[in-house]
Amino acid sequence: MLLLSAPPDRHSLAEDAVAFVIAAVLVALGIQFLQTAGLFTGQIAGAALILSYIGGWSFGVVFFLLNLPFYVFAALRMGWMFTIKSFIAVMMMSSCTELFADRITLDLPHPVYGAIIGSVCAGLGLLSFFRHGASLGGVGMLALYLQDRFDFRAGLTQLIFDAGIFVVAFFLFEPTVVLWSLLGAAFLNVIIALNHRRDRYIARS
Repeated sequence: MLLLSAPPDRHSLAEDAVAFVIAAVLVALGIQFLQTAGLFTGQIAGAALILSYIGGWSFGVVFFLLNLPFYVFAALRMGWMFTIKSFIAVMMMSSCTELFADRITLDLPHPVYGAIIGSVCAGLGLLSFFRHGASLGGVGMLALYLQDRFDFRAGLTQLIFDAGIFVVAFFLFEPTVVLWSLLGAAFLNVIIALNHRRDRYIARS
């Protein structure tokens, strides 16, 4: 049986809204698992988690502030619609993270649960944002641009940036914390690399 559907890069406002809520909740839940395990990840979220651990600051606030410089690049390279959607995505995820921090308590028997479950939740949320023409800012914006312009897989761009994050982290945290975090970040990037392809979904302005 032949099934016809609309192009994957065309979504209604209602579809975008529902997808953004689901994505924000999933990524925020993933961050909650990572924070409970005392782990971090790559990309801007990883940098924000590391800074929040070191300085005792709110992850949501740090994440939002670190993303601000990237909106100029996004507007110039990806278009205003993508930039606005990404700004909304960052705001929603940051707000959900702050909400969960005060209301959700997790008890993890081992950091591996935080690494794997956190990465799965975050990965699914990121895919939802990507497929509805947005990202969570920072490296995600750069990764999508490189994929759409040069067919360089988004997951690979993120992996390169992650390498820098983890090199720095080895000087700041216990080796076991870095290794479990590395496992989670690698798993997250595999999810993105395998499921977000230029021939299926393209970010459009």
